[in-house]
Amino acid sequence: MSQPPAILVTRPEPGCAETMQAVAALGWRPVAAPALVLRPCAPATGWDRPTQALLLPSRASARALAPLLARGLLPAALPVLAVGPGTAEETRRAGFTDVLMAEGDAVSLAALAAARLDPKGAPLCLAAGQGYSMALASALRGHGFAVRRRVVYAAHPATALPEAAIAALKQGEIRAALFLSPRSAHVTQRLLRGSGLAETVRQVTALALSSRIAGALAGMPWQVIRATPVPDLAALLALLGPAPRPAPEGDGSEPQSEGQERA
Repeated sequence: MSQPPAILVTRPEPGCAETMQAVAALGWRPVAAPALVLRPCAPATGWDRPTQALLLPSRASARALAPLLARGLLPAALPVLAVGPGTAEETRRAGFTDVLMAEGDAVSLAALAAARLDPKGAPLCLAAGQGYSMALASALRGHGFAVRRRVVYAAHPATALPEAAIAALKQGEIRAALFLSPRSAHVTQRLLRGSGLAETVRQVTALALSSRIAGALAGMPWQVIRATPVPDLAALLALLGPAPRPAPEGDGSEPQSEGQERA
């Protein structure tokens, strides 16, 4: 029996494994190619200063703070504003109990803070990745908030594509590639060029979690680039759609399905 068509998943771990499970549930064959390696680096001191609320712009931020919460360095009842449903879920899993959820991007997170918090109150703590969320901090300050930005993780670019991903690309097995951040898009494309695989993407659809990420993919000859209407993983999976059903035995026609056309 032939294998299902393959999908390249560029999300960093541990989210990569979760996304691969969701892709497999749609009938595709996921191929891991994490573009970034995330490493927590949350400082162990300085968390006892007065804070009106904690803002988490990514799941990686929530994961990085879980050990501090377990050690009692952060109170579980501290109000948290999470950027979207995945981050909110990760935040509750870490042990925080008072969690509000934005609509999946920095703009909606800043808007949620402006609607629910007091600019004249205690400062906000923005727990972010190294090099990330400066624009968010600026937007919050524009709303009148005092903001303490704390670096809690670092995202390091992958140095090479996995062998399984290289083989699948060379053999023309990859039907689509999933991108969840502009940096992942840039790193993946650099690795493709460095491996001499840039031309393989002419048969690959690039699916992006936002129009901003789609813009970061414009420098390579993708078959087509598509962006979700909202920055949500469920929307990205809906854009991918189900894998095409194999043709019945003895039928030499090419299998087609609505999901295949969307992918």
